[in-house]
Amino acid sequence: MAVLNVAITGLGSVGQQIVKILSSRRDYYLAKYHDDIRIVEVCNSTCGLISEHGLALHHILDKSQFTEGLTGLSFINTVSADILIEAGPTDLTTGEPGLSYIRTALTRKMKVVCLSKGALVHDVASLLQLARQHATSLLFSGATASALPTMDLLQVSLAGCHIKQVKAILTGTTNMILSEMMDVGCSFDEALQKARELGIAETDPSLDTQGWDTANKITIIANAVFDAKVKVIEISRDGIEHITQGHISEWKTAKLTPRLIGAINNEGPQPEVAVKLELFSQHHPFAKVNGRTKAIHVDTDEMGELFVMGGASSLQATAAAALKDLELIIRTMVVNA
Repeated sequence: MAVLNVAITGLGSVGQQIVKILSSRRDYYLAKYHDDIRIVEVCNSTCGLISEHGLALHHILDKSQFTEGLTGLSFINTVSADILIEAGPTDLTTGEPGLSYIRTALTRKMKVVCLSKGALVHDVASLLQLARQHATSLLFSGATASALPTMDLLQVSLAGCHIKQVKAILTGTTNMILSEMMDVGCSFDEALQKARELGIAETDPSLDTQGWDTANKITIIANAVFDAKVKVIEISRDGIEHITQGHISEWKTAKLTPRLIGAINNEGPQPEVAVKLELFSQHHPFAKVNGRTKAIHVDTDEMGELFVMGGASSLQATAAAALKDLELIIRTMVVNA
């Protein structure tokens, strides 16, 4: 039996959900892979906790046992885990503190699962290069649309294809707001309040409603999959804050459905990346993607068009996406053992 030690940076709502699910699946991993997956190191923005023998769930959730100041570089420089799960909030401009966590972990040949968008938006290409340089891996399914399998679809399922175009509903909050306005008759403010009550809106909801969340995710996808070398600040970006009841009435009369789309056009010399508010006929698959649900539509030369819908926004879905990446890492380590 092998022992795989896991460190987790970030113990907010998503981080705690990961801890709970991972702790509950320990027997599953042991039975399926003969690996004892142990959480040995955790930290939040102010303090941390380390035990080489493994941390029980109740210890992790009891912050009174944490060491003040054991966070940031003082934490990551002491970590000796095999796998890092980076789930903390990061600055979308600097990528910190997640960027330092990830760089340090990869340099020390740790496998990394990343949920935080900041570091990836900042420079996902250099992080992937760093992972290759140190013969390790960086996976980030949960950062590009939680449970919607964007990266798996584009990098694995369609690896043998030339992908011409990608369009995707990547932000559950904006899709819910648009659905509430179209289907229920809510105003923009009323629909946004519902999203807040469900806990799916960003702390600063303008990140969702001004298209920044979609822009961040499509930028990560474009740079990781297509080597687009785009900066999020440079791409064309629509939002939904300007939509009025008058717009909704016009679209209903015309039998059109609005959706906020992250788009990549890969048919020219350089991929074109944008966030667009697009109108779709009632028969288009995107028109049937309602509420918090997400979707991706891909057009390829060899396999034609593919459409995947699902992965509604929730803490559980985001945590499950991280643990899917973790399990892929475990499988690879078992095969290579």
